[in-house]
Formats: sequence, C-alpha cells, structure tokens
Amino acid sequence: MRLDEADPKGLVRESYRIEGITLGECRSIFVDWALSLPVDAPMKDAVRVLIAEYALGAPGHPMSQVLEDGLKTPDAPKRRGGRAARVGGV
Repeated sequence: MRLDEADPKGLVRESYRIEGITLGECRSIFVDWALSLPVDAPMKDAVRVLIAEYALGAPGHPMSQVLEDGLKTPDAPKRRGGRAARVGGV
C-alpha cells in the first residue's frame, strides 16, 4: 500500500506537524482518518505504512502511540446473516 492510499486526506501527516497535540486529539484524528479510508481498504496495512513513514521517526509523539494501539485492535467480525446468525449454524 502506498502512503497516499494509507493517508488519503493527509490527516495523520498533519497531526505530526501540530505543536503540543494531545493524546485525545490524536485519537480523534485517528477516528476521522479511519472513516476516510475506503470500506475495502485493509486498515492494519494502512496503519503499518503510517508507522513506517511517521512513527518510527517520532517515537514519543502521541500519534505514534495511537497508531501502535491501532494495530492491537481485533479484526472486525465477519457478518453472518440469515438463519446461521439466528441459530448459530455451522
């Protein structure tokens, strides 16, 4: 994945440029960033690209912590529809 695909609006890039940004503000930016990704984009791959581009050079930045935490989130559950969802089918 390319950097322009991983951060299409440049939200994460800009967060690293904000002087005195807080952890809470970085979390908010991260949510906005995640919502800006295409639905089918692999989020963890995008986070890895962002870590390689920005976080490795700024390990003490609050956004670096948020990105690392983003890798720890579980994958989204797969949707199960129909009868299998209601009765726990195979």
